[in-house]
Amino acid sequence: MTVRGWPEKKWIIAPILMLAFLVLPQGNVGLAAPQHKNAQQKKAASPPKEVVMPFAAGETLHYRVSWAAFSTAASLQLAVPERRDLYGWQVWHFRAAVHTLSPVRKLFAIDDQFDSYTDATTLESRQLELHLNELGKAQDEMYRLTTSGKPYPVPGPCTIVQPGTRDPLGAIYSLRAVDWKTTPEIRAPLYDGQNLYDAVATRENPNDTATVASGTYSAARISIRLFQYHKEVTAIRVDMWVENAGTRRPVLIEAQLPFGTLRAELTGASSSN
Repeated sequence: MTVRGWPEKKWIIAPILMLAFLVLPQGNVGLAAPQHKNAQQKKAASPPKEVVMPFAAGETLHYRVSWAAFSTAASLQLAVPERRDLYGWQVWHFRAAVHTLSPVRKLFAIDDQFDSYTDATTLESRQLELHLNELGKAQDEMYRLTTSGKPYPVPGPCTIVQPGTRDPLGAIYSLRAVDWKTTPEIRAPLYDGQNLYDAVATRENPNDTATVASGTYSAARISIRLFQYHKEVTAIRVDMWVENAGTRRPVLIEAQLPFGTLRAELTGASSSN
């Protein structure tokens, strides 16, 4: 399995592109209610409501990433810069920034940024941007996502995906909208800019404990498995601990990968509001 040139480059993308947190809250979020007709009156379907998210624009979460013998291999920031209109859609703008740190930086100088524009009602990905600066080479990529029969509202190339498709970054935030005490399992498709996967997020323990740099938390432990062509990608295993209280922050992420285990632990949070 190849992840955009990995492992020769972009190895640090793994915490973002391979943490397939594909979640869709229960209750058919984003689907309109059925219409009711009679001889006298035809009632229009109620418009779908936006998903209530446990965070607000301006939030930034800070993580320390360890790998192999390096306890501080990289820094990771997950941010919510804004809520905005994108070509007529109301979307959340999510951003992730990854920077390798010394001494790993001497081997892999990486400064990557990922931007996701996720529909506020359906939680589908509308646009994914990759701004990569790795080993001295810069590259920018943008993917506009739409479903069959629904052209993108602006001219230019677009990628046709299945209804309900997330991108990995938007899926991380969608995961926070789920009540894991009552939801045992979620399934949804994921598109990372190159490959399409099916993923299953399973609640392993709704009341686990996670101890990280910023403290000790009561958290739901979620395991994520990826599938492609109906076969599990066994080389990848991800576990994520989502805080039970407050804003349901991901406090710990562990990814077991062919080149080692990556551990991203929450070190702090800030807000611009």
